[in-house]
Amino acid sequence: MPVLLEVCVDSAEGLEAAVAGGAQRIELCSALDVGGLTPSKGLMALAAKMPVPVYVMIRPRAGDFIFDAASRDVMLADIDAARESGLAGVVLGASLPDGRLDADLLALLAERSRGMGRTLHRAFDLVPDADDALEQAISLGFERILTSGLAVRAPDGMAWLRHLADRSAGRIAIMAGSGVTPANAAHIVAGTGVAEIHASCRLPVTSVDEALVGFGFAARQQYRTSSVVVAEMREALSAL
Repeated sequence: MPVLLEVCVDSAEGLEAAVAGGAQRIELCSALDVGGLTPSKGLMALAAKMPVPVYVMIRPRAGDFIFDAASRDVMLADIDAARESGLAGVVLGASLPDGRLDADLLALLAERSRGMGRTLHRAFDLVPDADDALEQAISLGFERILTSGLAVRAPDGMAWLRHLADRSAGRIAIMAGSGVTPANAAHIVAGTGVAEIHASCRLPVTSVDEALVGFGFAARQQYRTSSVVVAEMREALSAL
């Protein structure tokens, strides 16, 4: 069965590069360097014009996935914005203090996004009982779980990725992400049986950022989505 490639991007340039390289679905964020936050309405509107499905990250701040009432209201409004922009789906996640999924909040967010596609993000990788969380995700109506197999990187979580793919039994897709490259993508798929791969496909860009340094910001390494890397990933997956 063909393996679907989802590419996460956080800019207009990233959208163009992902499409040019052959991404089959896009996860739209801002601030990928902190794991991805909800993007602006302007970027959502641009993404809605892309020729592939776009799912938008609904995450109001960096840090943990424990959200209070104020953050809940922001997330609900952001889901509305995603719907109004015409995007295909949303990417959701929320945790309780002990790491379990916040099923009540996720149910509320899922209801607000009714009729849109839904991905459960890597808040899943923090749960104490992955089998229980898998069943919760299915009952909440998620289409897929983005997971690194409870590890920091997917190549280190292959045993759990295989277990989840087997246990899901076609009821929900398991999408492997974190640390996936053209060099290891085929190995991860062959070793786990996942049906979808998620990757940023970014390359470092040398940037002095002189203007920012002038305002007191330190120069730092930047990364940008590469259409070449996206194409290499598609080629690696097409060989399966």
